[in-house]
Amino acid sequence: MHLHNTLTGRKERFEPQDPSRVTMYVCGPTVYSFAHIGNARPAVVFDVLSRVLRRRYGSVVYARNITDIDDKINKAAAEQGVDIGVISDRYAAAYHEDMGALGVRAPDHEPRVTQHLPQILDMIGRLVASGHAYAAEGHVLFHTPSFSDYGKLSKRDSQALMAGARVEVAPYKQHAGDFVLWKPSAPEQPGWGSPWGRGRPGWHIECSAMAETILGETIDIHGGGHDLIFPHHENEIAQSVCAHGGKPFARFWLHNGFLNVDSTKMSKSLGNVLLVRELLKHAPGEAIRMLLLSGHYRQPLDWTEDGLQEARKKLDRLYGALRELADVEENPDEGEFLPFVQELEDDLNTPGALAQLFELATQAHKAGDTVSERRRIKTQLLKAGRLLGLLHQSPEAWFGWAPPRDDLMPATEIEALIAQRAEARKSRQWAESDRIRDLLKARGVLVEDSKDGQRWRYS
Repeated sequence: MHLHNTLTGRKERFEPQDPSRVTMYVCGPTVYSFAHIGNARPAVVFDVLSRVLRRRYGSVVYARNITDIDDKINKAAAEQGVDIGVISDRYAAAYHEDMGALGVRAPDHEPRVTQHLPQILDMIGRLVASGHAYAAEGHVLFHTPSFSDYGKLSKRDSQALMAGARVEVAPYKQHAGDFVLWKPSAPEQPGWGSPWGRGRPGWHIECSAMAETILGETIDIHGGGHDLIFPHHENEIAQSVCAHGGKPFARFWLHNGFLNVDSTKMSKSLGNVLLVRELLKHAPGEAIRMLLLSGHYRQPLDWTEDGLQEARKKLDRLYGALRELADVEENPDEGEFLPFVQELEDDLNTPGALAQLFELATQAHKAGDTVSERRRIKTQLLKAGRLLGLLHQSPEAWFGWAPPRDDLMPATEIEALIAQRAEARKSRQWAESDRIRDLLKARGVLVEDSKDGQRWRYS
């Protein structure tokens, strides 16, 4: 198995420290609002990676945190006049619901910052004691010049690092690039006691402390979005390595590419932020997942409505193949489709893996009546689908999906029109057949003509 390591800039053979306990930490959501589709991409990508790792190694300890101490949460809580826990609990639950609809499994551990204040304070204390951090005016800051490898992950020199940090150089900083580990809280702000006064942790130290607590000082894989490379992950490395006496923090760093909408960066100012729960009103979660996996995880992904419809058509093809194989059962003793697995183990090449999945679908159409061959194909389709988090429902459920709309055309009315169309086709009244098909399409119903008759589904 090979993975592209951001730290070295090349694809490397992945071998865990301990094959009986593979460790992975992924930066999760800051829960102050609903998840958008950009938030969903790392959740889906690293869900697939966790499945692939479990297939190869069995025991995987996967941690994905929830950030529930953050100034955006504080702001939302103040505006609504509630405790920060009300905001974080509400949106954490929404995140779980939305990601569940996309087939994302829960990680093995989901640490929250509020549950790890003692560990965070302990790590800060160690950094201060070892001379890598200092207290100033109620703050504690990490002194970046104390870590000679600072900038190695993001491959920036000191001038670029200062420009990229986008921080106001406070007078209490010893160096412009020093970053906050602890900051004071005003009386009206949430705060916790510490040796340096009442305050709250900085963002970067939170992940370092939680990863150390759950996974240990050196972990196998650390993942997240490309936007986290600097400063978040760069800072995580600095403080973790220094707190651990020079031990490596993460052996492999994986980052998924940006997600754009219609070739434009998502932003509130442009009004093109797509919330997962809004998308789920118009398309099945599995189609959204399919589109997120259609591009290589390290490359930018352009989200379009046409792309989403194409993802549905691809799933129609796969579920259509399974429908043709309904007369045979899955064989648990059947091996996997190795070309598919090889693509996934080559730096999680999901486009290549999907191409192999469609090759299996093609084989299904050509299988004929050979029971053993049909069982093989069905089994390999389902096993491959499980690794991608796809094909987890019956063909009937997939084709029967309906959007949650009040104006949905009743199934009885659809069936009546389908019967009329069947009569028109039987009488070779093609114009009438087309009229009924177009009428159904206008009402959000797609009709498919097959060797077994007409099939329909909501669009």
